[in-house]
Amino acid sequence: MPLKIAVQMDPIADIDIVGDTTFALALEAQARGHVLYYYTPDALSMLDGVVSARLQPLNVADKAGAHFKLGAAELTDLRDLDVVLMRQDPPFDMNYISATHFLERIHPDTLVVNDPRAVRNAPEKIFPVQFDGLLPPTLMTRDRVALTDFRAAHGDIILKPVFGNGGAGVFRVRRDDENFGSLVDMFMEGREPIIAQAYLPDVRGGDKRVILVEGVAVAALNRVPAEGDARANVHVGATPEAIELDARDLEIAEKIGPVLKDMGIIFAGIDVIGGYLTEINVTSPTCIREIKAFGGPDIAVMIWDAIEARRQN
Repeated sequence: MPLKIAVQMDPIADIDIVGDTTFALALEAQARGHVLYYYTPDALSMLDGVVSARLQPLNVADKAGAHFKLGAAELTDLRDLDVVLMRQDPPFDMNYISATHFLERIHPDTLVVNDPRAVRNAPEKIFPVQFDGLLPPTLMTRDRVALTDFRAAHGDIILKPVFGNGGAGVFRVRRDDENFGSLVDMFMEGREPIIAQAYLPDVRGGDKRVILVEGVAVAALNRVPAEGDARANVHVGATPEAIELDARDLEIAEKIGPVLKDMGIIFAGIDVIGGYLTEINVTSPTCIREIKAFGGPDIAVMIWDAIEARRQN
């Protein structure tokens, strides 16, 4: 039976379909005969505990510049849907958290992917610390003395915001870098902890994004930072490369995968540098179009197989 699916995402007119994972998921859902609707997070409402959104019927086409058509918006009770894909990009701020609270009201009667409570409880840079022995040396704090001591112990470090995304606010600070104090001052203007992490030289060979579906590692993409940049995000200049899963990737996935599956995380992306886990992305994981373009599996098919199986249970 066709499913009624709402896609909660960023403005669809602005996406780059070549590498957009949400678009790939919409294409596969449409190919299966499911009925698609579109809305942005700002279209969500909750009236006396009933969660609704102004949904627009959506048709997609794999044609740059003509990739979507929308129908008229209609306020719709999200309990009337079968599936909601929560796919807007971070930042993981209070607006994002509020959306998880709204969608938690309809889940699991309407299946929200990923489970909104799990998304709220698994911020990508904090959640990995529960898996002992997988992370590089990592400090999260607003204590200047602790930051200074961590730098003294490790010398070459990365500073980044705890709820940042897309490589924004990521700085490499070497032992003799005089900008350390200024950078700490800058971070302290906010109210969130700062992450200090030992710099991993292996990042020059790439930051591997490993995709997990229902807790199982299915494929990977390597992202090589641009010369002179410590960030491995494709949209800031890193180069994507085909790469195979190795024994360490599978070992990490075997440790964290069952936890993710039990939490209701159908689709996750983890970042691995030099055999170390650095992040677990459950908000809006990416890279499945690039993996397919390099000859890897069509992960959108795997994800919809998993969603359909959950709907049947």
